[in-house]
Amino acid sequence: MTATYTVHPSAIVDDGAQIGEGSRVWHFVHVCAGARIGKDVSLGQNVFVGNKVIIGDHCKIQNNVSVYDNVTLEDGVFCGPSMVFTNVYNPRSLIERKSEYRNTLAKKGATLGANCTIVCGSTIGEYAFVGAGAVVNKDVPAYALMVGVPARQIGWMSEFGEQLDLPLQGPAETTCPHTGARYVLDGHTLTKLLA
Repeated sequence: MTATYTVHPSAIVDDGAQIGEGSRVWHFVHVCAGARIGKDVSLGQNVFVGNKVIIGDHCKIQNNVSVYDNVTLEDGVFCGPSMVFTNVYNPRSLIERKSEYRNTLAKKGATLGANCTIVCGSTIGEYAFVGAGAVVNKDVPAYALMVGVPARQIGWMSEFGEQLDLPLQGPAETTCPHTGARYVLDGHTLTKLLA
């Protein structure tokens, strides 16, 4: 069977790895045998994908990102250049902790900005936006805009990636300035209204 995805000659894709149609594997990438990668995914230069990793459709993993075991990315997740995942909360070189890996989940449409760090055990909500250089050490609500060290919420983002004119806590509602989609904030939960 002919591969339906593109792999640069310098990349290593171990036997058994599943890669979806239309995906692109660029220079010096290593995809381990147990990885499951969806369709139309871009793995930039020097990306590593571990064995116990699931990457959904239409994800973009920019240069120099290591997606370690126990990380799951749903459809449409963006991982900015040199952002960091972890899978052990309290690592030591002299102590084996592979049985203590913590799961990390980035839900549909989330953006993880350049050089940000996602501490293992965190869930990043749908369409959340983690700013460049932020350090996330707890769960992030859907649509939340997070910045800083440690990351704190400073606003809300639309699915299009525009900051919404909303307070941090509702009740409130607004419209995405680009698409016209309406969003309702109830307490600390933001919901997009169906058209």
